[in-house]
Amino acid sequence: MSRPTAFTCLIVLASALAAPAAASAAPYGTRTLAVGSHGADVKKLQRHLGAAGHSVARDGEFGPRTRRALRATERELELSVDGVATAREQRAIRRAVKVYGAGGAAYVKPPPPEKVVPGASGSVTEDGFAVPPASAPQAVKDVIAAGNVIAKTPYKWGGGHGRWDDSGYDCSGSVSYALHGAGLLEASLVSGDFAAWGSPGRGHWITIYANRDHVYMVVAGMRFDTSARSRTGSRWTIEERASDGFAIVHPRGL
Repeated sequence: MSRPTAFTCLIVLASALAAPAAASAAPYGTRTLAVGSHGADVKKLQRHLGAAGHSVARDGEFGPRTRRALRATERELELSVDGVATAREQRAIRRAVKVYGAGGAAYVKPPPPEKVVPGASGSVTEDGFAVPPASAPQAVKDVIAAGNVIAKTPYKWGGGHGRWDDSGYDCSGSVSYALHGAGLLEASLVSGDFAAWGSPGRGHWITIYANRDHVYMVVAGMRFDTSARSRTGSRWTIEERASDGFAIVHPRGL
């Protein structure tokens, strides 16, 4: 082999070895991450997924476990659920986690329990609290009142499971707390358990959407969801979200 050819081969080999190193040093939120990606930005994504409450190794290697945690977070934040973190999606996750981990509840006095709105659908105030419809059964009003108590508390993985009075609540802890406030649930459930709880199908007043990764509910037309808090500061919203992939159940009689 001639010297120029050998030199050329060394150049090609050095370039090939340098490419992954350059990619692994990419700043967070500047490239798309998927299974097979590795580097400091993957490690930072894993840290954010962990802060969002999902079990994932923080080793900088994007494997199946990271993909599962990402898909769960995508579902919670109503992003495209494909297990691929685009640069824009990474930034959205970082913003959401920053809100989750801000520390301290944004307590604002909820509307008085006796306040209602006419009709069969509730409304959400500018402060992010739910107001029940006058025609709702007392149990529904009690769920709403309990939801208001924690509407602006921080997201906390496992929150609401060890004790009802907690410093923050995850998705299943939040739904459990609100249902418990109306005497509809004695002990908190995890997301997957809600999929087989109560009666199947949509309820007249309360509908719960659950799978193993996330759970939320709609009460008198208002959605109670930790993903809403990541954008508005409150778990209550009147915005709808896609329910594909969720089991649909409701409390018996409601």
